[in-house]
Amino acid sequence: MVTTERVTARDRLLAAANELFYAEGVHAVGIDRVIERAGVAKASLYNTFGSKDALVGEYLRTRQDSNRARITAAVERAENPRARLLAVFDAQIAWFSQPAYRGCAFVAASAEAEPGGVVEEVSDEYRAWLRTTLTDLARDAGAADPAALASQLVMLYDGAAIGVRMDRDASVGRALRTTVEQLVDAALRS
Repeated sequence: MVTTERVTARDRLLAAANELFYAEGVHAVGIDRVIERAGVAKASLYNTFGSKDALVGEYLRTRQDSNRARITAAVERAENPRARLLAVFDAQIAWFSQPAYRGCAFVAASAEAEPGGVVEEVSDEYRAWLRTTLTDLARDAGAADPAALASQLVMLYDGAAIGVRMDRDASVGRALRTTVEQLVDAALRS
């Protein structure tokens, strides 16, 4: 028996938004291009999402879910608390080497967004998750001040993502890994 999975208009719109918004920017891409790429009627976008802002929010939530899944899988594969903390960066470094890598979707969208909107809301959710994850992993690894270590690691995480994008140099990952290891080891010794 052959079955075919029906792709919903919502799924097609999100796939088109993900492709276009990530590659070209949220403001640079109009809804007509998203609708055309998705192959749906304009009414489908408004019936499903209500507005471009809501579509942008869902696009970012999709990116958030993907990033969380990628990082969580890397952490779960690690063998000990120190390795779990480093695994967050291993997941990031692996993402850097992907041909489609164009930087952090949240940074890009936030640079274009007005304060207080859906972009800020979803970006704040992702940032809180990342900070909490790093803090929890630092605590599990035995850091004397897990919140301080997590704060430093977030800066490295952000800086590397921007460096890879701006310099178009995935080898930044090697320097990132070395720096993170040194920082983590120093924090665990103190």
